[in-house]
Amino acid sequence: MTEDVESRENIEGAAPKKGKKSITIEFVKPEDFRQIYAIGAAGGHSPYDFRIGFYNDTPKMFGDSSESRVIERRVEAEVILSPVAALELSRWLTQHINEYESVFGPIARAIPRLPRKEPSKSVDESTNIQGYI
Repeated sequence: MTEDVESRENIEGAAPKKGKKSITIEFVKPEDFRQIYAIGAAGGHSPYDFRIGFYNDTPKMFGDSSESRVIERRVEAEVILSPVAALELSRWLTQHINEYESVFGPIARAIPRLPRKEPSKSVDESTNIQGYI
């Protein structure tokens, strides 16, 4: 897989020097590369980096169904990003979600949120997790 990237001077709108410069990025997957499917992500940040753990849940039942249930949350992988890389990931995700929704329609949440009786000052539907997993 390759990606053509224009030189910084072309991206920033400066006049290109003699001839058009380009950079080709080749994506390489090492032999131990693996893909995972995750149903969710959780994480946090420090002043230095952002950490996102991708997980899958497995329900476990103990005894009678009226008793407590346990859900095993298995963190399959963790990605650590610099603040700049986290910002770029956010922009990339927003762009691709918008493209997806323009083709397939709005993405519905698995668990619909009930309307709130009182409007809140801050509407943030993301998980508020500080620190690391």
